[in-house]
Amino acid sequence: MSKNDATRNRATLDGRSDDTADDPADARRASSMSALALADAKELAELWARAGLEPRYETLRGPEVGLTMTRGRAGAAGAAFNLGEATVTRCVVRLDSGVGGAAYVLGRAPEKARIAALCDALLQTEAAETVRAHILEPLERSRAIKIREAERAAAGTQVEFFTMTRGEP
Repeated sequence: MSKNDATRNRATLDGRSDDTADDPADARRASSMSALALADAKELAELWARAGLEPRYETLRGPEVGLTMTRGRAGAAGAAFNLGEATVTRCVVRLDSGVGGAAYVLGRAPEKARIAALCDALLQTEAAETVRAHILEPLERSRAIKIREAERAAAGTQVEFFTMTRGEP
């Protein structure tokens, strides 16, 4: 594997693959799906209810729970290895307009997967701005707050080391 292949296959910290950077539409969809997948299930359900979206749709798959193998990489560039299995819930829907949406979320969360799949489909329609304004933006703000709180909590435990040098005789 060349260095370019390793770089191309590396995932960014928010879970997106680097190759989505080439297509702005793919990058935006990946960012939206990341926000939905990382969201708290209860918060997502509340935002969905408040948004008042009631699309007509059919469920093509699921929501169904299964397992996926998670992989790790030593030092971010080393050889890949199987880390272990993780439970995931997936759902695939199709709106009456024919637009499809899909979602995979970590854990056993059928309602979260259904809402995320519906959001994915709606983001490809004229309802996209409503989904962004009423669901995605509040989720992103909430996540940013949680990250800042975690950073503050971690900063309080930071230890600073220093070295004293001995003088020459």
